[in-house]
Order: sequence, then C-alpha cells, then structure tokens
Amino acid sequence: MSPSTISRRSFLKRSTGLAAAAIAAPHAASRSWAGAEAPSEKLIAAAIGVGGRGSGIGHQAGGQGLMVACADVHRQNAENFAKRYGGKCEVHGDYRKILDRKDVDVITCGTPDHWHTKVSIDAMEAGKDLYCEKPLTLTMAEGKKIMEVTKRTGRVFQVGTQQRSEDAHRFLRAIAIARSGRLGKKLHAVSSVGGATSGGPFPTQPVPEFLDWDFWLGQTHEADFCPNRIGWNFRWWFEYSGGQVTDWGVHHTDIAIWALGGEETGIVEARGKGNFPLGREATLAVLLGDKPFSSIPNSYNVISSYEAEMKLPNGNTIELVSRDNMLTIRGEKGTIEVNRGTLRGKPVEEIEKSPPDKEWLDKEVAKLYRGMPFNGHMGNFFHCVRTREKPISDVWTHISSVNACHMANIAMLLDRKVTFDPKKYEFAGDKEANRLMRREQRAPYTI
Repeated sequence: MSPSTISRRSFLKRSTGLAAAAIAAPHAASRSWAGAEAPSEKLIAAAIGVGGRGSGIGHQAGGQGLMVACADVHRQNAENFAKRYGGKCEVHGDYRKILDRKDVDVITCGTPDHWHTKVSIDAMEAGKDLYCEKPLTLTMAEGKKIMEVTKRTGRVFQVGTQQRSEDAHRFLRAIAIARSGRLGKKLHAVSSVGGATSGGPFPTQPVPEFLDWDFWLGQTHEADFCPNRIGWNFRWWFEYSGGQVTDWGVHHTDIAIWALGGEETGIVEARGKGNFPLGREATLAVLLGDKPFSSIPNSYNVISSYEAEMKLPNGNTIELVSRDNMLTIRGEKGTIEVNRGTLRGKPVEEIEKSPPDKEWLDKEVAKLYRGMPFNGHMGNFFHCVRTREKPISDVWTHISSVNACHMANIAMLLDRKVTFDPKKYEFAGDKEANRLMRREQRAPYTI
C-alpha cells in the first residue's frame, strides 16, 4: 500500500459507500465458478500488503491466476512486487481501489496483523474470495465479527496456516496417528515455538516519503514513526500483534487442537506465566485502556518468553512454550514429535515397518484433507474458489486456534487462570478478561 493522500473524511465516505454496496448485494461476485469453466481460463487475482510474507503469498496467487493489481502503504514494497508482472500489475496505496474492481475474483492479504480483519471484511463485503495470512485477528472480538461476515457473504476464505497442506503432510500424518488412539485416550501436546525479540527504547524518525504512516497505523493509536515498528518487527508490539504467542504459536497450536479433538470447540481454560519486557502491570494497564501507550517506553512490549497451559472440553491439554520449534503429542501409549522437517517417534517407526499400517495412514490423511487434491495451500484455495468447497484452513477452525493463543496471552497478562464459554463467546464472570477481548479503535480505521 504506497503513500496515499486520502483524507480521513474521504476514507469514511468511501468506506460507507463500499459497505452500502455490499449490503445491497452481499453475495455478488464478478464471476460464478460453481459451474463448468474452460481449462485455460484463469482467476483474476490482486494482492494487498506485499512486503515480506505478503509478497510471497501474492506471487503464489500470481502463479495460480492472473495478477492484475497490488496495494501497499509502503510504495517501494508495491513497486517491487509489481515488477514481476511486466507493467500489467497496477500499483495502489489504498487497497479499496482494488476492491472497487469488478474483474478481480480473489484477494491475498499479507498486511501486518492489525489490518487482517478489516481488509478481510472489506474484501468479502466487496464480493471477493480471500486468502489471508495468519494470525487472522488482533483480538478475540475481531474473530467473532469475521466469522459473522464470512457466513453472511458466503465467500471462500483460506487462512495461511499452511502446515495443514504442506511439509510432506507430516502434520496431517501426526494428526491421524493421534486421533487413532495409538498414543492413548488422554493426550497432551507441547507446542514449542520459540520466544519473541526484546529491545528498545527506540528513537523516532521523520516518516519516509514512500510510507503512508497514518494508514499503516490504522486502527491503532497514533505514534511517532520509528523503523522498529514496521517490517518483520511489527510482531514485537502488542499494538499490532500478539507476539510469538500468536504468530508462530498459532501454527503448532492449530495442529495440536486438531489432533487432540478440539477443532470444533477450541479451548475452555488457559493459564500461564510470561516475561514482560516492560513489566506485566504496566503492559496490562495499556491493553485494558486504563493508561495510554505513551505511558510506556517506545520499546518492544510483547511477552518474550512464556509457559502456558490450555485445556480442551474433552480434558486433553496443550502447553504453549517458548523453546525450540517442535510439536510433541503424547499419551499413555506413546509419543510422537513433528515439525516442518521431521515426524518421529516409536509409533511412527512401527507404522513405517508395516505395509498395511502405511496404507491405513495414507487413507486417513486423505480423509483429513476431505478428498481434495494435494496441491499446496494456495492450490487448495484456488481449487475451493472454483468448487465452492470449504478450504482446509477455514475461518472457523482458525478462530478456534488463534483464540487459544489470544487466551494464553490474556491469562499471562492477568497472571491467573481464565475460563472461556465458547457458546456465549465470553469469559465467565471475568470483566478484566472480557475487556482484553477487544481494543479501542482509531477512527476512521474502525472495523
């Protein structure tokens, strides 16, 4: 999204017009892909947020479809992304100019986390199918809203938890083994994902001419520019992310919840301890809204190291810890370990030695993938856009997973156990925890 001269008044005017158009035709789309299509016909794609990982998923979509436009408030990001398409990819600073295009079928969203929900909702309201990077939400309240809009608009929505599709299906194989009972009836998972970076206070600088800083900040509070807030480092600020707890944490925790039988329910309890670089009480005060963010140093403020435990309704438990990168699943009968490079453990070895067991496992993996073709995460998204099937990483299961990570953060912020009621979508009798489910949003960037 390159520099934009858009005023707050015109932002509000355009947002109101976009919402009105979507209400008038909530299921409108530029094409119908439910029926037959010519094999050579490609979906029309556009990318919003094209720095870092956003550039990667955007180019993946460009390989599957026809990339016609990109948007980024960082003009250099957008211009660099567009170079690959030989002048056929329009460059915008305001992503809603892309949503105004009637020919665009699919959108990728690779913005910082605090923009994921608003961009996704705006895209669905405009009749676009969507692939959005994880973690999908900044707060639990955003999760409820995004599920409502996905259901109402009927859009195909893939979330970027690609461990469900890729990495030689190691994670799907681990899920199948865990759900088979081969490890035991009561399961415990350790989702180990590494810690967050600490640093600061950082000096502020003039805003670079290629960056629309106010637009980048979006719903969050006004802040003077410093380079440590943008790029990869946005993850270390609670203003824009949940830190490593929600970033890498949602990858392994997503698989753990699926493996332990909690995909439909999510977790109901969380507790834990974390190291807060600026102090737990000071960080809690600003996230509750009791004090302004200006009351704490201009420093990274997410939890740097942590040990949290979460409980599923079926009694199975998950630990989320800041150690090496590994998901461990164990029961009274055995233990397996899995990450993007390995799947190991005695139960795995036993299956590999038995041709009937290997055949069984292959069939179980195909069932978990619901019989869809194994063509990668972006390939699964494009397949589902054409067939209108639910993608392998849909909004509802992802919200269960990312909410578990949000709840771990909330429990550590409050330094006590929190108990969640999934049906009421609230913490039972816990005013502070419920306040931490949402943030005050800055106009005109409210969701």
